[in-house]
Amino acid sequence: MIDRATIDRILDTADIVDVIGDFVTLKKRGVNYLACCPFHNEKTPSFSVSGTKGIYKCFGCGKAGNVVNFVMEHEHMTYVEALKYLGKKYGIEVKEKELTAEEQQAAGQRESLMIVSAYAQEQFTNTLWEHPDGKNIGLSYFRERGFSDKTIKKFQLGYCLDSRNAFSNKALNDGYKKEYLVATGLSMERNNELYDRFFGRVMFPIHSVSGRVIAFGARTLKQDKSVAKYLNSPESEIYIKSNGLYGIYFAKQAITRTQKCYLVEGYTDVISMHQAGIENVVASSGTSLTTEQVRLIKRFTPNVTVLYDGDAAGIKASIRGIDMLLEEGLNVKVALFPDGDDPDSFARKHSTSELETFLSGAEQDFISFKTKLLSEEAKNDPIKRAALISEVVKSVSVIPDTIVRTVYVKECSRLLDIEEDILLTEVAKLRRKKMYDSGTKSVTSPPEEQLSTAETAAVANAITAPLPAFVSNVFSEACEKELVYFLLKYGDRPLFANEDKQTVTAAEYIINELRNDELELKNLHYRKIFDEYNTVLHVPAEERIKHFINHPDHDIMELTINALSENHRLSIKRFIDSEEPENTKLQRDIPNAILVYKSSITKQAYIEVSEQVLKAQQNNDTAQLQVLMERLRTLQGVRSIFANELQRLTT
Repeated sequence: MIDRATIDRILDTADIVDVIGDFVTLKKRGVNYLACCPFHNEKTPSFSVSGTKGIYKCFGCGKAGNVVNFVMEHEHMTYVEALKYLGKKYGIEVKEKELTAEEQQAAGQRESLMIVSAYAQEQFTNTLWEHPDGKNIGLSYFRERGFSDKTIKKFQLGYCLDSRNAFSNKALNDGYKKEYLVATGLSMERNNELYDRFFGRVMFPIHSVSGRVIAFGARTLKQDKSVAKYLNSPESEIYIKSNGLYGIYFAKQAITRTQKCYLVEGYTDVISMHQAGIENVVASSGTSLTTEQVRLIKRFTPNVTVLYDGDAAGIKASIRGIDMLLEEGLNVKVALFPDGDDPDSFARKHSTSELETFLSGAEQDFISFKTKLLSEEAKNDPIKRAALISEVVKSVSVIPDTIVRTVYVKECSRLLDIEEDILLTEVAKLRRKKMYDSGTKSVTSPPEEQLSTAETAAVANAITAPLPAFVSNVFSEACEKELVYFLLKYGDRPLFANEDKQTVTAAEYIINELRNDELELKNLHYRKIFDEYNTVLHVPAEERIKHFINHPDHDIMELTINALSENHRLSIKRFIDSEEPENTKLQRDIPNAILVYKSSITKQAYIEVSEQVLKAQQNNDTAQLQVLMERLRTLQGVRSIFANELQRLTT
């Protein structure tokens, strides 16, 4: 137990803005700070931190608490662990009474694995510096690589003796349990005996964002080609390879400060860059980039520069993974090192200023880089050129921001010497396909309900134009009510078929349309229905409706019953012909409702931006005025599209 006085001192000292700022990029907004929530994936910041009140609150997922709660939730720590973490950060000594045998046994599996991993790191590091083999083999290797003693200690590098069970036996003798040694992957069990996984290798500890050792990378120093050069810890309760980035603990503050992250491939790339004075660098550790890793970077910065060596074949093999960065809304650049160099070798041969100068000069936009790279191969071959265009369009199509996509289409049109309209059409097709492929896998309509050829083709005309990414915090309650009506009364009806002839229900269509523009219903009752409907989308329609009819919230129950029992009047036009088939009406009226909703939002956004233009003019803020005028032009264009579509649907 930690005494109350120590707890109070930690709480009085810990600055919640400082602590949370270690994990996410906070931006000042009035008296508070805003960020994208680290507890759920979002693109519009809804995570608010109050330094004066010492609290945080996410208005998207509802997470809230104080500085200790944040550390507990984010780092999966217990209350005591979180206090120790904060005590260490602020130099406050945390004393505990000695744990009893029962209390030690009650410690969770996760913490036990953490303790064993920390012990292993200490043993490997001590071996490197104190054991003759560690110094002669491991330490000599690191020094030959150009790592200074300071750098070796900073990254807690180590060496595992070239003995099949030296580490495992010592750990057992020191009281560490076999089950935890095996669970972390440090030891392997054969015939009831433990053997070291990493024997004869130099060790690279892998740290969590908070700095705790969760796994290891290990490199053999033998020339035997049958032995794997690198060996990593297997996944465990504390280590999921796809979730982490090597060096993130050492890089996070520099990433936040510079608002840029350099992404490299391996451990030594990270270490050499750090030693050269470039600390905002992390590695994917030789694995293909994952969504979780991208989102981890995004917590600290939206700007990523991927560093490549001069190997053209390697670059072509890996550039497909960069689409993941674009899809998450990051700004991606590429820097190519000279032939024969990689980040490790180049950093060791140049000073900090030389490295900084090279990186700033070598950076180029990823889309332009990819276009030029593939163009060199395609040359005048029409088949290869068609493939090139498809590859570039694919990358552009995943970018979530409408304006950014449009800018890239213009640039690619120039680089590829192809009409802009053709590229826009191809981008739209890919986004449409992705939208429905990703959002309609749980088809709820009966398999025997087949749609006609005309209905299958209708989906192409039903997808509404996207809203500009800068439009937010604007809503229309009347339109929200209409969408919820369609959701409750007709949600299970097959509406269209996508391009692969998979059925798209009315509910799936409405949910995908709103999600594609990251729209959130503002009326609390409508939002609750919308959010809950999505969670029960996979259950049979009858059970889904029962869920809302019998809802514990009386207002939601009443809304549901009214929607199911009343004839609804559309915002623009009622059903034209009472004899018209109901499904045909829905194919017109549900997209109509989406368009009315978006049209209402863009109208309000246009008014708000117009008011901001007047203020910018009064303040002679020419830079802001230029941005706002571009937004007005964009909004006017989108409003014209909506007006034309509404005219088409209602005539």
